[in-house]
Amino acid sequence: MKVRHAGATGLMLPPISLGLWRHYGSNDPLNERRKVILHAFDQGVFHFDVANNYGNNGSDFGSTESLLGQVLSTDLKAYRDELVISTKAGYLIHEGPYGFGTSRKSMLQGIDDSLRRLQLDYVDIFYAHRFDPTTPIAETVRALDDIVRQGKARYVGVSNYETPQAQQAIELFKQLGTPFVLDQMSYNILNPHVETSGLTETLRQAGAGVIAYGPLCEGLLSQRYLNGIPDDFPIHHTNKSLFENGKPALVAKLNQLNQLAQDRGQTLSQMSLAWLLRDPVVTSVIIGTTSVAHLDDNLKATAKLDFTADELEQIEKILR
Repeated sequence: MKVRHAGATGLMLPPISLGLWRHYGSNDPLNERRKVILHAFDQGVFHFDVANNYGNNGSDFGSTESLLGQVLSTDLKAYRDELVISTKAGYLIHEGPYGFGTSRKSMLQGIDDSLRRLQLDYVDIFYAHRFDPTTPIAETVRALDDIVRQGKARYVGVSNYETPQAQQAIELFKQLGTPFVLDQMSYNILNPHVETSGLTETLRQAGAGVIAYGPLCEGLLSQRYLNGIPDDFPIHHTNKSLFENGKPALVAKLNQLNQLAQDRGQTLSQMSLAWLLRDPVVTSVIIGTTSVAHLDDNLKATAKLDFTADELEQIEKILR
C-alpha cells in the first residue's frame, strides 16, 4: 500500500489502519488478537490506534493498551522504528475529577499511564480524545505541546473536534510550533458530516489531515444488513440520525450502494473505504476487525480509489 502524508506534514500513514477499540481487551484471547495484529503488519498496516479508555467495552479501562503492549514487546519490538502507535486521553478512565477530561493534569498523567501500559518510551501520535467544554482549549493545547517537548509523543492530534473547536486549536498550535497533524472523526459514506461541516477544508488549509474512525458505520456498510437491520443494532451516537426515516429506508440505500459497488468490481465495504480515501485530506481510515479474512478484504479497497463523476453523482442521489 502506498503511504499517505497527513496534510503537508512529514507524518506518513498507511491508507488503512487497524483500530483496537472493541474486542481487544483483557477478556479477549491474546493469541488470536496477536495473529490479526501481526498479519496486518505483514500486509503493510504499520499504524495501530488505541485509547486509554479502551477495554472490554469500558469495563476494564486500559486493557487494550496492555494487550497491544504485550504484542509490541514480544513480537514487534525490533520494528519499533517502522511503527506508528497512537493513543488518546479525554474520556473516563478512572473515578475522581481527573479521571476524565482534557485538563493539563489529566493529559499529562494520561500519557504517562498509557506509555506504561504500552511498554513504550513514546507514542507517535497522542490525541485529545474529545472536546472538553470544562477546560480551555488553550490549556489542552499547551499540555499536548509539552508532551511533545518532553519526548513522550512525536506528533499530536485532536479527536471529535468540530470545525470551530479545530480552528481555535489549530491557531494555538501554530503559535506554539506544535506538530499538530490530525483530527480523528467519525466519518463514512452514510455520514459525510466532516465534509459538509467544512472541517475537511479547515484541515486542508491548515496543512493537516483527517483520519476517519467508523468508516464502515459499525458494519452497516458491509453485506450483512442488506436484508434488514436488527432492532438491537448498536449504532454509534454519531450515526444515530441515520435511523430517523426508519430502518427499511436505510436498508434500501444500502442495497443501492451495494449494486453500485458491484458495478465497480468492489464489495460494499471496499467501495465505502475507497470513497473516503478518494480525497487526499483523508490520511487514513481506521478499521476494526478481529478477522484476518475481513482485514484482507478491506485492504483490497486501495486497489481502486478513483471514482467517475457519474459514480459520485449516483452516490449523492442515493444518500439524499
